Amino acid sequence: MSKLIPIAMAFSLFGLFSCGASVSNLDVESFSSRTEDFTSVALVDVRTPDEYAQGHLKGAANFDWYDSLFVGNVSAHYDKSAPLYIYCRSGKRASEAAKALGKAGYRVFNLDGGYLAWTEAGKEVTKYEVERFRTASGKPVDITLIKHGSLEIRYGGLSIQFDPVGGYGKPTDYAQEFPEADIIFVTHEHPDHLEDSTLAVLTGEKTRLFLNGTSRERIGRGEVLANGDSRTLAAGISVEAVPAYNTTPGREKFHPKGNGNGYVLTIDGLRVYVAGDTEDVPEMADLKDIDVAFLPVNQPFTMTVDQCVAAALAFKPKVLIPYHFSQTDISPIPGRLSGIDVRLRDMR
Repeated sequence: MSKLIPIAMAFSLFGLFSCGASVSNLDVESFSSRTEDFTSVALVDVRTPDEYAQGHLKGAANFDWYDSLFVGNVSAHYDKSAPLYIYCRSGKRASEAAKALGKAGYRVFNLDGGYLAWTEAGKEVTKYEVERFRTASGKPVDITLIKHGSLEIRYGGLSIQFDPVGGYGKPTDYAQEFPEADIIFVTHEHPDHLEDSTLAVLTGEKTRLFLNGTSRERIGRGEVLANGDSRTLAAGISVEAVPAYNTTPGREKFHPKGNGNGYVLTIDGLRVYVAGDTEDVPEMADLKDIDVAFLPVNQPFTMTVDQCVAAALAFKPKVLIPYHFSQTDISPIPGRLSGIDVRLRDMR
């Protein structure tokens, strides 16, 4: 029997050990098959934020290799018990990043040829950013930042939509880009939050739709939640509807008190607050242990930058993502909220 290693095996071993024992390269098809269910893998785009914004693999989180804190940033989001799947534009940066992550103790799979090879093969890409968080027991929760007031949360195979609207701002093809929802929340009846045609696209036989009373009157279906109501949705998942309204004189007509909802979703201990259209109402001081908060900054309809800062200081979420900001300049917010992880994302 020949003592020579078969050529195919030699290449396989080279892929496994050329960048270190914890790193291997995968071609487009292999990478695609392993990351198809992007909700169950750690998928990392190591390009710059500008490159990422132009298009990326669905479900990929962005950690810029050029950031001096790259390894630490990745380590803060992903533990080492599961592999990382990474890519860059053509493969060079990802190879360097893979070596660094391998040395840090990760098992890393690098997309050979990078984003260019992926797109040349006709594989699917998206422009939606995804933020991954972990529950109390370490399970991943992926939040897709669709646009304006529209979000999707993925957890344990469930798709949870907030204010899904296809036609407002940049067009969104929910039928092609998202599965039928298991749960849908609507904060209030304004057309940039309630769009019946999109709700119909996302609704299947088992979909549960929760909304405020006025929205229920508009479309004639769904389960009404009023301020203060709560529901258990599944094992380890619950929701509470909280007040969302205007307080500034002259603005009450936009969002009257007692009509619209914000929602606090608790998923295996992780608490996510989606505020809806509101100003910095006093009830926010009653919010406890919020891990992730989405606050609207769209004067004169919701909050000013000052009000957003005041709201965040009232209940101190661990992570704040301003949303629903249209053309408002939100860049001053991070510098005014020491101790809160403020993430400015493209939600226009």
